[in-house]
Amino acid sequence: MSRRAEQVDDLVARARDGESRAVARLVSMVEDGSPQLRQVMAALTPHAGHAHVVGVTGSPGVGKSTTTSALVTELRKAGKRVGVLAVDPSSPFSGGALLGDRIRMQDHATDPGVFIRSMASRGHLGGLSWTTPQALRVLDAAGCDVVVVETVGVGQSEVEIAGTADTTVVLMAPGLGDGIQAAKAGILEIGDVYAVNKADRDGAEQVRRELRSAIALADRPEGAWKPPIVLTVAQEGRGVDELVSELDRHRTWLEEHGELVRRRTCRAREEIEAIAVAALRERWEGGIDVHDGLDALAEAVVAGVKDPYAAADELVASATD
Repeated sequence: MSRRAEQVDDLVARARDGESRAVARLVSMVEDGSPQLRQVMAALTPHAGHAHVVGVTGSPGVGKSTTTSALVTELRKAGKRVGVLAVDPSSPFSGGALLGDRIRMQDHATDPGVFIRSMASRGHLGGLSWTTPQALRVLDAAGCDVVVVETVGVGQSEVEIAGTADTTVVLMAPGLGDGIQAAKAGILEIGDVYAVNKADRDGAEQVRRELRSAIALADRPEGAWKPPIVLTVAQEGRGVDELVSELDRHRTWLEEHGELVRRRTCRAREEIEAIAVAALRERWEGGIDVHDGLDALAEAVVAGVKDPYAAADELVASATD
């Protein structure tokens, strides 16, 4: 066994023993695209697949970080190990995460049963970082019972979390126009559980009524999961126990109906596809002949000699020879 392989195995073993520094190092290797990433994923995969992945999304100002922190508190009361991936907007200067979410969760910083990591979106659309699936695998294999993924909070484009989480929690709040924008934002398609946060404010019941009506009108197949609506005041921890109960109920439903395996299979398929496309793009960008060929194909399309599909087929063939 090579020294590098030994180092990876040692890191994985320490992470599985709950050593936060080892977990942090593995997540950093994921984010940095380490040359050892293949070895890391090979070592982690047999130990993954146990954690309940919960996505928390919603428009800016609904209280995503506060709700995530309150969820961690409630889950820890139940004795569960919790991982948090807080995907922050990228710094325009360094490309790194702005760390705002992690700062707001400092109450859990000294708890050995909680691992919190801010990840930069680095311009990736959909509210997540493109490395999120691999980072999730690290926390899963490291023994987390629940991994909470908090998205950037960029508004209506934030639907990618539905393909990444086992259960997606959509947060709304009175006074932010969420009820009116619900259909436009696409949240009726991605939410498994809805939480109307800041429910001590005027208008919370109206938001719940609008949501309930919209869910009732949605076209769902017979026997499909009907998303519940929970009222919360996350700042005070009110309603969070009910929210956790609904998360557990949804996890049970997923397992009983075979939906958990289906969702995770879709997730793995998309991850494999993304890795394959990235590898292919790397080959293209690394080869001068490919660049020259691409220019020639582009000129042929502009001249009307080739159509773009035929040109793409030719490019793929040249890159995989």
